[in-house]
Amino acid sequence: MSKKARVKVGIIGSQFEADIHAYSFAAMPDEAEVVAVASPTPGNAAKLAKKYNIPRVFTDYEQMLAERDIEMVTIAAPNYLHAKMTIDVANAGKHVVCEKPLCLTLQEADMMIDTCKAKGVLLMYGEELFFTPKYVKAKEMADQGAFGKIYLVKQSEKHFGPHAPWFWDVAKSGGGVFMDMGCHGIAFCYWFLGRPKIKNVYCQMGTYVHADKTKGEDNSICIIEFENGAVGLIEDSWARRGGMEDRIEVYGEGGVTYADLHLGNALPTYSEYGYGYAVEKAPTTKGWTWPVFEELWNYGFPQEMHHFARCVRGKEQPQATGEDGRVVQQVLYAGYQSAGLGCKVALPFRPKGVKTPIELWRSP
Repeated sequence: MSKKARVKVGIIGSQFEADIHAYSFAAMPDEAEVVAVASPTPGNAAKLAKKYNIPRVFTDYEQMLAERDIEMVTIAAPNYLHAKMTIDVANAGKHVVCEKPLCLTLQEADMMIDTCKAKGVLLMYGEELFFTPKYVKAKEMADQGAFGKIYLVKQSEKHFGPHAPWFWDVAKSGGGVFMDMGCHGIAFCYWFLGRPKIKNVYCQMGTYVHADKTKGEDNSICIIEFENGAVGLIEDSWARRGGMEDRIEVYGEGGVTYADLHLGNALPTYSEYGYGYAVEKAPTTKGWTWPVFEELWNYGFPQEMHHFARCVRGKEQPQATGEDGRVVQQVLYAGYQSAGLGCKVALPFRPKGVKTPIELWRSP
């Protein structure tokens, strides 16, 4: 296939994250085009296809994988399906973009990585924080020495709960908010600091608001100690009212920087009456709100998918790989174990006989 030809993409999924994928490819169409979407729920794939002019619709993703022209498949499905779908996509000879978290277990992560290597396809990990413009700028400054030796990196993501029912079911999700959003902070701190080795992990978590919906935690705090002396502090919540919070803080012996994804790109607004849309997961638009513009661009999703398409053509090397996802998976394991034991857990950490990470904290 010519390097100039656009990469043909198939999407597995048709809801929130699949819509983001479809939008992202449409926003930067020079490198890739979505030619197919697959979802088992009748009508959902057709609805997404109509919205983004996607020509082919399937209710069985394995039928989509038989389409010879599709070169890359993005997986926007529940966590418990990631491993099987990745292996099926790789066995079909197509490159894989798998949404976070990579999977449920380290055994699955190893199978995914090994299968993709054996089949000669790329396994790319869906972590948009590696591409978020504000966060990329902060890393660029750090790499230029702006803050001197960095000793603390903080990442926080909080809102009042996930957008799909399956997230509440720990058998399908693998855990609660730490599994859902802690994976972002783990990956971010690891990437921002240059992927140093991780010494140990300490986590505290609890179910404070949504015990009627889930056995998973709805608030978590994670501390990661790296071998280079830096610390990562990751705060996540499904219990925060008032919409989405997503921010970072970077502290070095010679400087500091803060980045808030919403307030810095927002329009401070007051309305007695409300209006259509402010920002992801905001429950109301009455009173004071901070509506954003170019929301997905500011999150980094189009840039991420553009990059992955260029990787398929050999124009770039993947910034977010299956190996990155596996590191995150190991920290998730250690974090749930830490919360269960109430102490630090050293890495490497590989428990046996665990189906979902949350089992290390409490029985599902």
